Amino acid sequence: MSTAFKYSIKKIRFDENYEPADSTRLTTNFANLARGEQRQENLRKTLRMINNRFNTLAHWDNPNADRYSVEVDIISANLDVEGNGDTFPVIETLQTTIVDHKENKRIDGMIGNSFSSYVRDYDFSVVLLDHFAKNPGTPPPEDFGDLHGKLFQSLLNSEAYQSEFNKQPVICLSVSTSKTYERTTNQHPILGVEYKQDEYSLTDDYFHKMGLTVRYFMPAGSVAPLAFYFAGDLLSDYTDLELISAISTMETFQKIYRPEIYNANSTAAQVYQPSLKYQDYSLTQIVYDREERSQMAVKQGKFTEEAFIKPYQDILEAWAAKYNVAEAADTNAVANKHAA
Repeated sequence: MSTAFKYSIKKIRFDENYEPADSTRLTTNFANLARGEQRQENLRKTLRMINNRFNTLAHWDNPNADRYSVEVDIISANLDVEGNGDTFPVIETLQTTIVDHKENKRIDGMIGNSFSSYVRDYDFSVVLLDHFAKNPGTPPPEDFGDLHGKLFQSLLNSEAYQSEFNKQPVICLSVSTSKTYERTTNQHPILGVEYKQDEYSLTDDYFHKMGLTVRYFMPAGSVAPLAFYFAGDLLSDYTDLELISAISTMETFQKIYRPEIYNANSTAAQVYQPSLKYQDYSLTQIVYDREERSQMAVKQGKFTEEAFIKPYQDILEAWAAKYNVAEAADTNAVANKHAA
């Protein structure tokens, strides 16, 4: 059974006038903020927080802390499975662009940042919940996340992605509340102090199947470490400004979404276990419906099952069984070389 498996990329600017596309997961941080009576004020304050944090970290040659501003684009990757024009929104991430007002130029920021996936909703809110209901106390199925991991890597190896972006994405998420992290002596000038976890979380394992490794860093001025998922070398593949764009964007979202961790009034200790039950924290002035977000994940997982998994199940299984990440990367590299 043959399949086209063609990706296409769409961009939507995340600004104070942003309205979520019909295909956007409503559990996504930026989509949740852009709803309700205070939507425009939410967006304006969020962007201000990102800019302020960026200028705090990029403090050199920036005496008034106003040299830079950050533009954010929502990157939607749509997959046409059969080549008939019907697409499904498989992946959404963010791309940042840095505006240097002193030099009057625009600089590429990080691609990745946030990570949104309907298939991940299906895996965690349908497959995993069903598995634990039938097999309490057992580990996830051995093939848990396999399809999603291959879809993600096939996107990165696709002509659609490589014609738009020249670097691998870095995804920046919250640390896990089920794990303990210990501060190390390693310190990076931008990423800050590195933490190591006692064992990998389920999310870490899931992202590993996407071809991504994780490291945990707490930047200067932060109160908790962030989880950075990446391919390649996080410390040498990206510029200081690219790293700062990821930190400023994603720490802002985490302060809004998980203030108990990222807007706590005390800094993570030498040995640190994050908790959403922590009471000593400050709230941002931004309205965010976290309860609705958790409820929507199940609905969106079931939507994915009905709209993507079931209709294309045979095709997806056959494709995943044959898909080889290394071969796909080599083939695309040759194609890009000839195109150049």
